Amino acid sequence: MPPSARVALAAGLLVLTLAISNGLEAGFVSPALQRAEILAGLSGVGLMLVAVLWTQAAPVAPKRVELEGPRGLRINDTLPSSVRYELAWGSHLLLTATPAATVLLYWNGVTLLHRGILTNDSFLPGAICMQARERGKLISLVDTRLFPGRTEFDSVTQNLPAVMVYPLSNRGWLVLGGWSSRCFSRSDERWLCGWAEKIRTQLEMLDA
Repeated sequence: MPPSARVALAAGLLVLTLAISNGLEAGFVSPALQRAEILAGLSGVGLMLVAVLWTQAAPVAPKRVELEGPRGLRINDTLPSSVRYELAWGSHLLLTATPAATVLLYWNGVTLLHRGILTNDSFLPGAICMQARERGKLISLVDTRLFPGRTEFDSVTQNLPAVMVYPLSNRGWLVLGGWSSRCFSRSDERWLCGWAEKIRTQLEMLDA
């Protein structure tokens, strides 16, 4: 809760407490006192409502997780220079323009790109990747703690708090891991999907 919301909540509780105390200590309850008590009670409730609305309007940002692993860039050197340049350019934008900590491209059983926070493990698609392929659309794990299958992405980066997976037809996936839970916006999702489709087209042209 933001400090300003805490102040409003404390003020509301104080007003209600004083109103109740005043009513209990009064020897004679006159119509004027009743009206004052009602107004004080409404004021206290109003201040507490302001605190609640303030919290919803300015939610606390998720805490960034300190992920373990070396930073680096790995690109498959068998790719043409034009494709390697596109992978380097696109992954750089994803890591700088979004809350992404790591990005991995998997195609035809081979990891073509891994950039950001790295591991020494080989990526093997699991149930969540297969589900994304079956649906043919992006799957976003906004908080991986809620998903038992999150361990399939430990080979991308250990203990990622948020993950987005986009299927590249039935031949691969683009995986993006975030620094904190609920860190990716709709704009980040659209950017990931758009770039993934561009990469998929280029890779399919190589195999044609």
